[in-house]
Amino acid sequence: MRIIGGQFKGRKFFPPAKNWPTRPTTDYAKEGLFNILLNHFDFESLKVLDIFGGTGSHSYEFISRGCENVIYVDKFSGCIEFVKKTAQTLNIEDHIRIIRMDVFKFIQSTHQKFNYIFAGPPYDLPDLDTIPDLIFSHKLLEDGGWLVLEHDANHSFQNHPLCFRERSYGKAIFSFFADSDSR
Repeated sequence: MRIIGGQFKGRKFFPPAKNWPTRPTTDYAKEGLFNILLNHFDFESLKVLDIFGGTGSHSYEFISRGCENVIYVDKFSGCIEFVKKTAQTLNIEDHIRIIRMDVFKFIQSTHQKFNYIFAGPPYDLPDLDTIPDLIFSHKLLEDGGWLVLEHDANHSFQNHPLCFRERSYGKAIFSFFADSDSR
């Protein structure tokens, strides 16, 4: 895996994938997603939430591009330790807050708001379809904020009232959600 843009562009990191419950987003899919995001957001002013954070790939991309306020949440201790180690290697500990917690409990307990939320859950997660409604019912997005949910073809959000865009990159599908005023 590598960081595809910003000050750390080209830096590679090697998560110990054996027995990990992760499915890292491909570089191809990340590049497509970040091309869309770059045309909409000023990364330096964003407050980002990376849930089901896995290897931390999305968090590193944001920080590499100037974001100074990222919260990463995952419950798997191997991922937490890997992200802590990578943050130290990149010297970005001041820009990322790493939380080991069940994502659904985090959503219910946080009172923070974010400009951008990325959710990269396991594709077979039983409650995957509930994530957008949970985010919006708990009012986790600032005005103008977006939620991007990565999923596969077994899920569709095209008829969700807050889904305004969908992009496919191989097996990865990104569904974009926002209040109607934020699109």
